[in-house]
Amino acid sequence: MPSPTRVSPRHNDAEHSSGGRSVPHVLTIAGTDPSGGAGVQADIKSFSALGAYAMSALTAVVAQNTHGVRSFVALNPSFVADQIDAVFEDVRVDAVKIGMLANAGIIEAVADRLRHFGARNVVVDPVMVAKSGDHLLDPDAVAALRERIIPLATLVTPNLPEAAVLLGEETLWSERTMREQVVRLGNLGSEWVLLKGGHLADSHTSTDLLHGPSGITELTAPRIATRNDHGTGCTLSAAITALLPHHTMETSVRLGKEYLHGALEASSQLDVGSGHGPLHHFHQLWHYLPERVLADESRRSGANRTT
Repeated sequence: MPSPTRVSPRHNDAEHSSGGRSVPHVLTIAGTDPSGGAGVQADIKSFSALGAYAMSALTAVVAQNTHGVRSFVALNPSFVADQIDAVFEDVRVDAVKIGMLANAGIIEAVADRLRHFGARNVVVDPVMVAKSGDHLLDPDAVAALRERIIPLATLVTPNLPEAAVLLGEETLWSERTMREQVVRLGNLGSEWVLLKGGHLADSHTSTDLLHGPSGITELTAPRIATRNDHGTGCTLSAAITALLPHHTMETSVRLGKEYLHGALEASSQLDVGSGHGPLHHFHQLWHYLPERVLADESRRSGANRTT
């Protein structure tokens, strides 16, 4: 009898498992945040909160907190590639989120490995400058990001300053300019573009534009007045990535924005740092767990009294 054919886990489809739809396996390729609000830490929290199994490959180790970035050390591109290989060669990867890439060498390594493994559902958050104004991408690496990573993306999620850099244009913040830029961003090669309008601070609402095969969709949400906005870009792109394996792009973006809105609203429940604090990534879970534990304890106490 011939020996059975061994199928690599990465070739198994996320829709096929003994229990129906399987838990999505989602990989983030990004830098760290030791204070826990952004970067890989925010990605892992967002994946987990939305029911995905989180995996990570580090590109840079960053010294930062709620006040800003102090310094960072970019990892060797070959080591970044080795981390990606280690995941894809063993685990099915249903979606990939790309954040901080730091330099052209890492960009080339990541692009090469994603092409090699035929990565799908690739969401690119083109991290260039931290909220504090600190640069997280070498200026000479922008062309590599634009030419090597963006064409691999299913979705790219720039804010207005990042969009201007990717297009080589002056930053002009208006909804009219956004509509023009989102189309030009789509011409860089990604299937979808989510242009985030959060920098249009003169409005009571925050408007994002989703551009794809069916045209432009305007997505508007009430603006939340809070200082706890550290890691908003990481969180939104990570949420969309976690949702993509089982939802359409439009649904993933809408649900991702709803999750972000809830995390921002609940951020006042946290007391982390004295600068721009983090979002509450587990706002949907933490209020539920204590109630569930108390209910279970109450039932057990009642059963003990009965016996």
